[in-house]
Amino acid sequence: MNKLLCLLLCALALTGCSDDVGKVSLGLFTTKDVVIVAKKDPKIAGVTCHISHIEADLDFSDPSDMSIACRQTGAIALQDLATIDKSKNGEVVFKESKSILFKSLKVRRIYDQEHQTLIYLSYSTKESSGSHHHSISTVPLYGSKAWQQQQLPDGLPKTKD
Repeated sequence: MNKLLCLLLCALALTGCSDDVGKVSLGLFTTKDVVIVAKKDPKIAGVTCHISHIEADLDFSDPSDMSIACRQTGAIALQDLATIDKSKNGEVVFKESKSILFKSLKVRRIYDQEHQTLIYLSYSTKESSGSHHHSISTVPLYGSKAWQQQQLPDGLPKTKD
């Protein structure tokens, strides 16, 4: 029981260490809020994802519903793309615990090389109401520095003569 109490206190202490950009109450008689966080992709510095999810202050588990929107908010360089996992599974770029019983919200980046697009998939690791809730957002590379560099035969940007 002491371990459970310690875990709850640690979780409450860490809630102040987030990238919250918005918080909307779901009503006067509920302890649930829609929280919007901004997360920068740790490997693609020019991408920021905004993730909304439900936070239930007095529950042991937050609901699994979430939404994601990712946008280019800075330069995306070819060097950034060279560092990412290009497999069909991609790689987890964000993870947040949603309960004390191993439920997490994860965001996975998948690179669609054919369409020159970064795909961000947010999903719950536990089934809820018969579904693994998920949401998707894409960041096209068209027009970015990385896209322009890939259009050149040697992959290097042209210099002025």
